[in-house]
Amino acid sequence: MLAYSTYSEAGGVGKTTTAANLAVAHARAGLKPLVIPLDPQDGDLSRLFGVDDDRTESVDNLVRHMIRRPKGEFDDLVRTVEGVDIVPEHNMLSDLTEYLQREKDQAEAMGEAFGMHAQLLRVLREAGVPETYDVLICDPPATEGPHLYNAIHATRSLAIPVEPSAKGRAAVEGLESLVAGLEDQLDVEVGVLAAIPIGFKNTRDQRTILDEIEYPVPEVIGERASLMEGCWMQQCSAFRYVRDHRERRREYELETLAQFDRIARHLESSVDLEAPNPPEPGELEPEVVSA
Repeated sequence: MLAYSTYSEAGGVGKTTTAANLAVAHARAGLKPLVIPLDPQDGDLSRLFGVDDDRTESVDNLVRHMIRRPKGEFDDLVRTVEGVDIVPEHNMLSDLTEYLQREKDQAEAMGEAFGMHAQLLRVLREAGVPETYDVLICDPPATEGPHLYNAIHATRSLAIPVEPSAKGRAAVEGLESLVAGLEDQLDVEVGVLAAIPIGFKNTRDQRTILDEIEYPVPEVIGERASLMEGCWMQQCSAFRYVRDHRERRREYELETLAQFDRIARHLESSVDLEAPNPPEPGELEPEVVSA
């Protein structure tokens, strides 16, 4: 199984839209992806895909499973959109640290072990996720804490959206020490599968920053604010937005879709995962493409 977390220390770089579009790119190639968004903010992946409709305390959710208080089966948490299975975020994620610490204290009082940063991995293994899915994508918040640590412990690999700016350069420079710190803290090896520059305008300074990135860079995505804003407005991936909500095709947007397809193939190849039916990069379904 291919497993990775989309992560960037810099906010506003397109981390969540990258996760969503890569998940759809995997699905449209015939793979079965599961996305675990862990960001408690309102502008989250559940909202992007339109499954952010029930955050009441009474419903079962991922946090309950992580603290060993489930109200049902893991499979009942899953929603499916655009061929992608998603476990929607819930308000309890905002207090994940407190919930995990409380469970850890109770377990230790009973002489039991409870790894705060290994609970997502435990839940996924007990639910048979590695046997059921081809791809696991976690979308944690940018800040360090149990959301990020559980995501990385579960996936062991990162795909990093990068802003090609001085801010993005600082984030990339700090990544090596961050990864080393996570490896020491979690006692796992963490790999970087790809850095994905987003918002590239081909300036001299940006080209210099790209040359300094030491991780694989399968594609460089241009400035696509209108496309990504449209995805949020229509609550869908870029693939569906271009297919169903653009009256005319824009070649640069079709190329962006092709880039997400190619990035997905790059990530799959990192674990020798072969998609059974990969489309021509950027190709939309013939019956809905305008002449």
